[in-house]
Amino acid sequence: MATASPASLIDPAALGAFLDARLGGPSLPVQVTKHTAGFSNETFYIDRGLAHYVLRRPPAGPLLPTAHDVAREHRFLAALAGRARVPKPLALCEDLAVLGAPFYVMERVDGVVARDALPEAYDTPAGRKKMGEELIDALVEMHAVDWREAGLTGRDTGYVTRQLERWASQWELTKPRTRELPGLDAITRWLREGVPAHVPHTVVHGDYKLDNVMWARDEPRLIAIFDWEMATIGDPLADLGYLLHSWSAARPVPGYEDRAPARPPLTALEGFPTVPEMMARYEATSGRSMKDFLYYRVLASYKLIVILEGLYMHYKEGAAANPGAAEFEWGVPMRIVATQRLIDEGQS
Repeated sequence: MATASPASLIDPAALGAFLDARLGGPSLPVQVTKHTAGFSNETFYIDRGLAHYVLRRPPAGPLLPTAHDVAREHRFLAALAGRARVPKPLALCEDLAVLGAPFYVMERVDGVVARDALPEAYDTPAGRKKMGEELIDALVEMHAVDWREAGLTGRDTGYVTRQLERWASQWELTKPRTRELPGLDAITRWLREGVPAHVPHTVVHGDYKLDNVMWARDEPRLIAIFDWEMATIGDPLADLGYLLHSWSAARPVPGYEDRAPARPPLTALEGFPTVPEMMARYEATSGRSMKDFLYYRVLASYKLIVILEGLYMHYKEGAAANPGAAEFEWGVPMRIVATQRLIDEGQS
């Protein structure tokens, strides 16, 4: 299945003119390199003289409502810069005449993303333990930001219900363009029937996970949180649920035993804290109760199912940012089975 080429998404001359106007200094040519990891917004490395940036823009093709919102990403980065561990945004462009889509440019942070391997300098049990702790500590810091004082706006109630209905609606829009997914409606009903009591709302990242953060090269220190496309004001436990819903080694899923990953996730390696240990650290440092945490893990899994099915839709329509989205043909149904098992075991 073909994907959009970098040349069709970025016009270096138009981008260079925009950066010259917005960032100042001498007029400089730009070099563009596509970042191929990730499945959602398109990411490009931009070299402009001795300066190095990152550009984010939506993929090509028709988009679902509220998806791939780079203006939202920029708004949250601008509010959180200096208050949480985020890269500094430099410019937002919503003029479609420049690149044919909105985009923003941010500083490029020098570090390592732990996607397929860990930095050798701290690939040890002690280093992995510290990475788990840093993930929790950076999340608690982010949730502690006074979002009103930072200039953000949002609603302080109803986040979980809105999220549930948003993703249920997104699924209804996706279904005609992909397929039926048996079992997903039962998970939707379980979520609608068990919405937890309200907790004070905070900044919520919406996609907080191991490979959406950057690490220092020489020590297990989290230096930047990326991919703010789904950020909002909401229930902070939703972020923790998303981080931990697939943490550590995944068990074989009935009916999909032959689809087991070639190797376990990085967080299954010796030293990474367990789910209960991560929960306990968050509870101790944030003061928030874990009483209803099963709900947030299921909500996170439900959300990911709908997101991945949307990316599978892009793959089928030839607009996927990553050809690996082909695996969602079986990966999405497998996640539905695993999520129902989580519900069944959590209630037993």
